[in-house]
Amino acid sequence: MEVVWAVGQVGAVWMAAVLGLIVLPSALGISLGISEAYMWVLVKTLEWATIRLQKGAKKPQPQLPRTPTANGIIERDETPMEKEIALLHRADFEFSHIFYFCRKGFEAIVEDEVTQRFSSEELLSWNLLTRTNVNFHYISLRLTVVWVIGVVVRYCFLLPLRFSLAAIGITSMIVGTTVVGQLPNGSVKNYLSEVVHLTCSRILVRALSGTIHYHNKENRPQKGGICVANHTSPIDAIILTNDGCYAMVGQVHGGLMGIIQRATVKACPHVWFERSEMKDRHLVTKRLREHVADKSKLPILIFPEGTCINNTSVMMFKKGSFEIGGTIYPVAIKYDPQFGDAFWNSSKYNIVSYLLRIMTSWAIVCNVWYLPPMVRKEDEDAVQFANRVRSAIARQGGLTELPWDGGLKRAKVKDTFKEEQQKNYSKMLVRNGSVG
Repeated sequence: MEVVWAVGQVGAVWMAAVLGLIVLPSALGISLGISEAYMWVLVKTLEWATIRLQKGAKKPQPQLPRTPTANGIIERDETPMEKEIALLHRADFEFSHIFYFCRKGFEAIVEDEVTQRFSSEELLSWNLLTRTNVNFHYISLRLTVVWVIGVVVRYCFLLPLRFSLAAIGITSMIVGTTVVGQLPNGSVKNYLSEVVHLTCSRILVRALSGTIHYHNKENRPQKGGICVANHTSPIDAIILTNDGCYAMVGQVHGGLMGIIQRATVKACPHVWFERSEMKDRHLVTKRLREHVADKSKLPILIFPEGTCINNTSVMMFKKGSFEIGGTIYPVAIKYDPQFGDAFWNSSKYNIVSYLLRIMTSWAIVCNVWYLPPMVRKEDEDAVQFANRVRSAIARQGGLTELPWDGGLKRAKVKDTFKEEQQKNYSKMLVRNGSVG
């Protein structure tokens, strides 16, 4: 009995500390300086670890080949195919002409532009977490001791703390939205719904030890608009709702996610689709247009890439979001990988293992830029508009802009795309006089 009583007392003190020092300040939107102090200690520790690695690298050790860029294994020749073909086919065909395609094939096999965007971003220095760079081969005794201490802190203190905060945030979201959902539609219900969403999002951000810097807040999405952002992680939505409320768009899920969806839709006009409805593009577009047409409803939050990319690039935006009409509010999100890898490779990790990795990282640090609103021009189709918005997000976030479909994460290249490239090549051959 004494053991049970002691455990109960420890649990009561733990919950009182969590509620008083973290949850209550989060709900009120204030900070007691605990997160700032933690981040200061963390930055100083990582700076010290980097210095120790640099000192160790000065000792004579086997030299490993250095990569020309942070994410590349090979050095590419960015000359466009049209120019290469023009140089190759000034004369009649020679066997050496195939070397261009052999080289491109080897580059694609070793490291193509698409699949490397679905693996964790490589770090410039070890952050005492997962090492993704083979050059981080030296570990001193002091660095090893600090790493062990970090493991104990992350798994024995931060993980239970973050799990408690996440449980409080999710429970508060379900209970709060269910209660608010019983009220009649009106300004009071809308106000209380926004309060519940903002409060719970702030608690969930604290559960990630999140440090978020919002820029250009005067460009925040307005009601009746569409917010589009690059997609790195499922927590992107929490990062954005920590600073404002949005109507979510997505597929109906089961389990805990389904409970959250059913509760939140009672208080806020989220747009959830059944699996069969998601395949009907016209139905999706119709429901989204109806939502945007009502200027009293919250802005829709959409991630047009359709899948998570590893925080280095922006891939093709699906055009559906840009056919709806209305004002587009672009948002660029860029995570700092030094403190934790926010990227979710859904093909490799399930959501449970991903959240475990997130909650055992040092922190989630990111920058969010609100870009000026954009409207589709008269002479612009949906694809051109989507590309223009994507370019703006890529420039602001310092991300590489790629034309590839993120669906290649799970699917093969369509035969029609291959045939299109073959046709382009044959046209260049004819134009350069190599055929005929």
